[in-house]
Amino acid sequence: MTQTTARIKQTGKPFEIIVDLDRALKFKRGLSTNIDFLDTDLVFTDSKRGLKASEKDLKDAFGTNDINAIASRIVKNGEVLLTQEHRDEARENKVKQVIDFLSRNATDPKTGNPHTSERIKNALEQAQVNIKNTPVESQMNEIIEKISPILPIRLQTKKIKITVPAVHTGKAYGILSQYKENENWLGNGDLEITINIPSGLLMDFYDKLNSITHGSAVTEEVNEK
Repeated sequence: MTQTTARIKQTGKPFEIIVDLDRALKFKRGLSTNIDFLDTDLVFTDSKRGLKASEKDLKDAFGTNDINAIASRIVKNGEVLLTQEHRDEARENKVKQVIDFLSRNATDPKTGNPHTSERIKNALEQAQVNIKNTPVESQMNEIIEKISPILPIRLQTKKIKITVPAVHTGKAYGILSQYKENENWLGNGDLEITINIPSGLLMDFYDKLNSITHGSAVTEEVNEK
């Protein structure tokens, strides 16, 4: 059990609880509905100094004095402080995701051959790439730009022309825009858009697009000469 603090500011005042880190993170991420993360049934204004929040302050801030209801809101809407060990583990996992993504979706532009995981890992370390805690694909262009002087590398991509009916453009635009090359809004409100997407993401992309548009989007692969 790793003990940590979860905290939030409500009505201009700080509130803190002591929680089990792993269980609190599962609850925060929606992986568990159990409020079994509390280490003690107390709410503090400063847990390090042992200063407990008053009943009045809790009622004013949360509208209740029920500890489980308060703890749920603090963990869901507030901050769960991570230990250095968890931060290191999260970064290591993200680095592995980047290496796996590049080894499956990128090649040496001179030979057309994929790079080994070890070569990609060494390039990331030499370039001192700061890998963010965001989806891998959203930061891939920046990562490739930084490691390219050390390791010639190019993403294998597919260019797709897509027509989305007007009724679905609002929901679909979010997943389309991150890969957009150009777009054209038609007079009837339909969207014609050309995207350039890493090949390894294509099946998952189609699944999401079909789910949003109920299969009504028209797609056509663009073969570049």
